[in-house]
Parts: sequence; C-alpha cells; structure tokens
Amino acid sequence: MEQLTIGFIGLGLIGGSIARSIKRADKNVRIMAYMRTRTSLEAALRDGTIDRILDRADDPALSECDIIYLCTPVEYIASYLETIRPLLKEGAVISDVGSTKTEVHRTVSRLGMEACFVGGHPMAGSEKTGYEHSNDHLLENAYYVITPTSSSPKALVDRIESVANMIGAIPIILDYQHHDEIVATISHLPHIIAASLVNLVRERDDEEQNMKNLAAGGFKDITRIASSSPIVWEQIAMTNTDNIVRVLEAYIASLNTTVDKLKSHTKGYIERMFTESREYRSSFTNSKKGSLDPDYSFSVDVRDELGAIAVISSILATAGINIRNIGINNSRDYEDGTMQISFYDKDSMDAAIELLLSFNYKLSL
Repeated sequence: MEQLTIGFIGLGLIGGSIARSIKRADKNVRIMAYMRTRTSLEAALRDGTIDRILDRADDPALSECDIIYLCTPVEYIASYLETIRPLLKEGAVISDVGSTKTEVHRTVSRLGMEACFVGGHPMAGSEKTGYEHSNDHLLENAYYVITPTSSSPKALVDRIESVANMIGAIPIILDYQHHDEIVATISHLPHIIAASLVNLVRERDDEEQNMKNLAAGGFKDITRIASSSPIVWEQIAMTNTDNIVRVLEAYIASLNTTVDKLKSHTKGYIERMFTESREYRSSFTNSKKGSLDPDYSFSVDVRDELGAIAVISSILATAGINIRNIGINNSRDYEDGTMQISFYDKDSMDAAIELLLSFNYKLSL
C-alpha cells in the first residue's frame, strides 16, 4: 500500500470514513478528493485525511490514481463514470459504495467499463450525513460486499478487498444481482415495514392520540428505522424496485397465511412461528455490523423519581461518555428497565455498561 494513490468523488459520511480509515491504517497512502461542498474538502485537508483537493470531477490529477471511489448517490454515478473514464490510467480500478448495485453495473456495462470496475457496498452507516460525521472506525467489523463484473481482473478485485481488510471491514464477494436480492430482504423490506407500521398507527389513532402516547419501548425499537432519510429511501426503492416488490409480495403472502390461521384458530401456529423465529434469530452473530443501523442502547432498573436521570447523566458525563438519548420508559410491556439510554457507538455503550455496573445499577442489555 506504500505507493497507493486513491481518489474520492464524494467525501460524505461513507467516503469520508473510508478515507479516514485508510489514513489511520497507512499515512503513506496519498488521497485526493472532489465534492461540491468545498468547506468539507478544506476540513479534510486540514485534518490530514486528504492530501489534495480536486477542483472538479474531471481533474487531470485523477489519472494518477490506482483506485477511484465513487461515493455519491446511485443516481449520479453514471454521469461521474462517463466523466472520469478518459482519465483512468492503465491498471486503475473504479469502485462505488452504493447500497444497490444492479443499475450501477448496467451503466458500467453500457459504457464498456467492466474491465476496470469493481462494485462495493460497505454495510454501515448512520442517520447522520456529511463529512463532519465521518470517522476512522465506522466500517470496523462491518461487512463490505464486493461485486465484481464478469470481466473484473482478479488483481483489481484483490485491490478493493485489500483496502476493505485494511480498514477493518469484512469483505464478502457477491454477484451484484444476488446482492440486491439480499438487501431487498434484510434491509429494504424492514425499512418499508417500519415506515408502514408507523403510518398505520398514525392513521388509526384516536383524537386523544392514545396509540402515540402508549407507543414506547418495543414499538419504538422495531420502528426506529422509520426515521431514516426519506430522500435516500426514495432513491433506493427506485433503483431496486423489482427485488423489493418480489420480497414485499412474499411478505404479504406470509401475513395472509397468518391471518387465515388466526381466523381458523389453528392451535400451535403462532407458537411455532415464534419458536422458529426465536431460534433462527438467536443464531445471528452479535460481533459484526449488519445491513441495518445498529441500536446502541440498554435499559436501567431505577426508581422513576426526581433526579434519577440527572444522576446517571452526571456519572456518564463525568467519564466523558457521550449520550445520544436518555429518558423514562413509561410503557414497558414485555421489557425490563425504567430508564432507556442510547449511544452513538458501541464503544460508548460498552464503557457506559461497565461504569454503571460498577455503581451497582441493574441493567437490561
């Protein structure tokens, strides 16, 4: 990696985090970047993340790059591919970070760029956007899906994989169409379900808003992702439509089966459904990041009394632990813990757990 030169088109949350992680791993890697927000580029230059600001997307300096990452929304990737195509030096590779791959790969094929392109999808993120929210550990232990074309040379695939390893991610090589089928099921469908469920409550609520007032705890947990960016999810839905429709239809069919079983009072059906889902979910790993934004939170068993929040907030603040949100669980069906605390990252949550346990607080993790 000592002589590697990398260019970034787009330096927001994902692009910025990849660049920061590369610099942390190897300061000898030379990084240049272009994006429309000049202030972000200047900040990245000041903090040492990048070594050069590119004035435009077709800056001749891109011809020096061994890797060019396109870290823009999928809808803009086609135009950038056409722009940088004439600038590629021999042996260079272009990659992207889009969460859907089929449309990108079709564009690559149309432009005759299959031999110099290797797609990618780092499966980590945040509800926050922009370079200012990027960090050098966002992709640690996160799956990084790599989607070669049918003509991608092994050396170029290996180069993208080596960078993924370098920044602490977990590379997985998949066919781009299979990738889109997978994320439609494990990411896109849950987001649509969450948004639909929240809107169902909104539409069915009474004038006193009792549903809204009682919708805490578990309901808020399973619908947390409904607060995701509407613009981003419009783009995702429009670029992975066929897969999302297929999995939505399969989900609707499974719900209809459940409706029929409930109507006929089929004994044991619900028990089997929850048994099978519990067993399968228990087999999921907890050590790696998945396709959905993680929820770094836990509950604390305390008396709901004046000063309870202030005491715990003070303990955590004194230790320099940044809290994302803290509040009382007023609706706690099927849950333990009076107080719910959430954090921005796993390290903060783990530090808080250790600290509060040392103060003999009872936690529900």
